[in-house]
Amino acid sequence: MDQQASTNMAKLYRMVMPGHLCPYGLKSKDLLEREGYQVEDRHLNTREETDAFMEQHGVETTPQTWIGGERVGGYDDLRKHLGKKEVHDADTTSYQPVIAIFAVAFLMALGLSWAMIGSILTLHAAEWFIAISMCLLAVQKLQDVESFSTMFLNYDLLARRWVRYGYLYPFGEAVAGILMVAGALTWLSAPVALFIGTVGAVSVFKAVYVDKRELKCACVGGDSNVPLGFISLTENLMMMFMGIWMPIKIFALGW
Repeated sequence: MDQQASTNMAKLYRMVMPGHLCPYGLKSKDLLEREGYQVEDRHLNTREETDAFMEQHGVETTPQTWIGGERVGGYDDLRKHLGKKEVHDADTTSYQPVIAIFAVAFLMALGLSWAMIGSILTLHAAEWFIAISMCLLAVQKLQDVESFSTMFLNYDLLARRWVRYGYLYPFGEAVAGILMVAGALTWLSAPVALFIGTVGAVSVFKAVYVDKRELKCACVGGDSNVPLGFISLTENLMMMFMGIWMPIKIFALGW
C-alpha cells in the first residue's frame, strides 16, 4: 500500500452495543467518509470490551480515531484535526438561539399573512411576527421556569423586589403573545405586554448601559448563553410597542 493510500485510511473504534449505539461514533464515521477516508470500523460490543480498550490505550472516552497510524482522538479532536468549524462550547456566548427564534417567527408570520390575506407585505405580518416571537421565547422559558427565574434575578428590577414575578413572567408573555396572534382580549394582552416589556426594557438598559454589567440573558431560558444587551432590549421594546399599538389600532382607529 503506498503512502497516499495509507493516509486515506482511518481506523475507528466505537461502541456498538445492544442497548447503546454511540452517537459520536456514528458522527465520526460519517465525517471521515465525507472527507474521503476509507474507514476500518471496529465495534466495541460490550462494556467490558470498551473498558479494556480504554485502559489499553490510556483514554477515557470513545470513539477513538487513528489516521495514518497515529491516534487523533475523539469526535471533537477529529473535527479539529480535519479543520472543521470550532466545536461548540457550552460556556461560549452565542446569539444563535435568538436568531433561530426570530427567523422562524418571521417566516411563520409571512406564512400566516399569505394564508389569511393573500400577501406577505402586510401590517398583520409585522404584528404576528412580534406575537409569535413572544410565544416562542415564552416556550423557551417555560421549559425550566426555575432555571429561568434564577437567571432573571441577575438583572430584572421587579423580580429582585418580588421574586415570584420571575415565575409569572413567562406565563404572562405566553398569554399575551397567544392573544395577540388571535387578535382577542386586547384589554388583557396589551397591558400585560406593555407592563412586562417596560419593566424589562428599563432593567436591561440599567444593567447593560448604566451599570456596564456583562450578564447572560434569560430571554431564551435559564441555560442560555445569549449575552444580555441589544437583543434583550429589542424583545422588550417589541412588547412595549405591541402593548401600545394594539389598543390604538382597535379602539382609536377602529380596525
